[in-house]
Amino acid sequence: MSESGNLKLAVLIDADNAQASIVEGLLAEIAKYGTAHVKRIYGDWTLPNLGAWKDTLLRHSIQPIQQFRYTKGKNATDGAMMIDAMDLLYSRNFEGFCIVSSDSDFTRLASRLRESGMTVYGFGEQKTPEPFVAACDKFVFTEVLREDASNDASRRKSGKELKHDAKLVALLRHAVDSAADDTGWASLGPVGSAIAKRSPEFDSRNYGYAKLSGLLKATQLFDLEERAVGRGAQKAIYVRDPKSASGA
Repeated sequence: MSESGNLKLAVLIDADNAQASIVEGLLAEIAKYGTAHVKRIYGDWTLPNLGAWKDTLLRHSIQPIQQFRYTKGKNATDGAMMIDAMDLLYSRNFEGFCIVSSDSDFTRLASRLRESGMTVYGFGEQKTPEPFVAACDKFVFTEVLREDASNDASRRKSGKELKHDAKLVALLRHAVDSAADDTGWASLGPVGSAIAKRSPEFDSRNYGYAKLSGLLKATQLFDLEERAVGRGAQKAIYVRDPKSASGA
């Protein structure tokens, strides 16, 4: 098994539940986790509503899979994706899957892939049902992947708003506490890992911050410190919860 960040990935996109505008950001995000050895997108390409995808598919070498709608009201695309996913699983050529959809129908597929030892990354809009989100190792909301997302200052939550988000504060404090050493300080990497285990959908970009360190600093609830690592010039960020430290 390759280390996280260098996994052999299969990318399966539900064209009916994803937008072409996210593709640039989507593929850049996927590259953080590994290499996309397969990129397939499923839909009925005879329908005009998928026309926006066509130039994008050619530019990024994404293979379109034609799936006719045999019965009105029934989504044959989901079934085709699931069958292909299991075929790819049994090929034993992959270490992870990226499922791009906001459809809860893929909840069982994500669970099944994880049961087989696969790492599963989900990508969907914020309306994605919680069961599908929870079934993935990590879930990224596609709103943060659009081309204009990084320039949208209106998405950034203020320190006051962050402090009043009880769920967020509890998540951050638990992660820092679980990763902290005897002095109360924790390296940012393990903090991020602890957060991901408890909340697959967590992403500092959902709050308007590019990095976890920026979000932690904005809450004004934590001490952050930059330290030199080893003999080189490389530095790492450490974080401490003063509330926990004072009670230690």
